[in-house]
Amino acid sequence: MSARKKPVPRVSKTKMPVTSPRRTAGVEPYLFFEGRCEEAIEFYRKTLAADVAFLMRFKDSPEPPPPGSPPVDGNKVMHATVRIGGTSLMMSDGHCGGRTSFNGFALSIRVSTSAEADRIFLALSAGGKVQVPLTKTFFSPRFGMVADRFGVLWMVIVMSEHQP
Repeated sequence: MSARKKPVPRVSKTKMPVTSPRRTAGVEPYLFFEGRCEEAIEFYRKTLAADVAFLMRFKDSPEPPPPGSPPVDGNKVMHATVRIGGTSLMMSDGHCGGRTSFNGFALSIRVSTSAEADRIFLALSAGGKVQVPLTKTFFSPRFGMVADRFGVLWMVIVMSEHQP
């Protein structure tokens, strides 16, 4: 008696539901620098030509902190938005705990030339740690990964003509 193989289930080819712009306006990273936000803003201004679009300190909040909140230096950054190229990056000092933890994600910065990739990668690696050296790959003329001095992981990539 031969064993019959079970039929392989077919994958549905129905279209995924399209999200309405009213439901999702966009996704933007929000990083908590635990007391080093102003230093990070200045670093990204110098290394990535980031522009500060908004900055509010805790002392400028129109409302008092919620009851039970830990005390925070009023001069620390409550909220900031910086623009890097066409992307907004939101950031804060958070609870000013002094120790950041940026795990499980990376920020990708796409550039148009190898010279630009080299410059940015070198600047981001100052005081940081290279994870993947900047090199030619099958998908890009230059690609590398570096954790900057704050622990934020960056992927620097030169766009090739085959990438969207």
